[in-house]
Amino acid sequence: MPNLQQRSILNRLFEAPAIGKMAPGTALFVYGLLLVWSLVVLFPLYWVLITSVKSAVDVNSGPVYLPWIDFQPSLHAWRELLVIDYEDTLRSYINSIIIALLSTLLCIIVGSMAAYALARISYKPKFGNILIFVLAMIAGCYTVWKYGVDWKISIAVAVAIWFFLVKSIGRYFTRSVGNGDILFWMISQRILPPIVTVVPIYMMFQNLRMLDTHLALILTYTVVNLPIVIWLMYDFMNSIPIELEESAQLDGASRFRTFWEIVLPLAKPGLAATTLLILILAWNEYILAVFLSTSKAQTIPILVSAMNAGERGILWWSMCVVIVIMIIPVVFMAILLQRFISKGVLLGAVKG
Repeated sequence: MPNLQQRSILNRLFEAPAIGKMAPGTALFVYGLLLVWSLVVLFPLYWVLITSVKSAVDVNSGPVYLPWIDFQPSLHAWRELLVIDYEDTLRSYINSIIIALLSTLLCIIVGSMAAYALARISYKPKFGNILIFVLAMIAGCYTVWKYGVDWKISIAVAVAIWFFLVKSIGRYFTRSVGNGDILFWMISQRILPPIVTVVPIYMMFQNLRMLDTHLALILTYTVVNLPIVIWLMYDFMNSIPIELEESAQLDGASRFRTFWEIVLPLAKPGLAATTLLILILAWNEYILAVFLSTSKAQTIPILVSAMNAGERGILWWSMCVVIVIMIIPVVFMAILLQRFISKGVLLGAVKG
């Protein structure tokens, strides 16, 4: 067998020099492909950034790519949004940060506990009891709409009727709903387009006098994104060995302490990835924000929409400034959560 010095140039180029290492030719092809793909992914970000420092003439005259070479940079768009119209921009930016962060935090807290409960506790509610509850709620809403009954009284009466019907005829129902059915029902709520439910949500908050408030958007974003958290975290909870929880329970730990001190630390990669996804969804939400906010709770996507509907047409340079500002928190969160995501699923493995 020829040694390393006797191999031909072709063999040296396409044969791995050692186990676990790529051949020079393979490495050149792989890293070249990654470089090309990185340029394709990063070019839109670069284009948005340079457009934010272009003048109207440079934007409308044709594509120019290199500042100080093809065009002279100008900060007029940044000055207009951050100095002249800083009140609207700052208010929308702060509103987006508050609503996105709080709704994401609330969504992760509730969703992770619900996912853990579905992964570890077997639920078998009877289908007939669920159907009676739905019919009672529909009847309560109908009385509010048709006869103007106070919604608190109507809901209380509906719950009472459901309770007595379950106690009286609930034992005759035999068909049950399992954890898989509950999980599928939850994710089906996210499959439903938001535009279908936005009008009832608007009417509900209008009757509660909560339109154009942070709380209305936070609660709505939480309910809309909660099924995604439960669906994703359910798989992460299932991947954690149950033997660790059983050992903790033998030592006297409660269910909540086991969840808080053992399950959550092992599920950090899943929590980080899910948090980043929910934050992006809440940060970019537009349909719900359009209906539920006007001025006080206006978010950044609404500000961008207002620019598109301006009398002067679409101001691409100003819009690019807003887009750059919108990207910053998401990039910051991605960098902050990267170390948890990169640990991978091996973090939850049993170590002997």
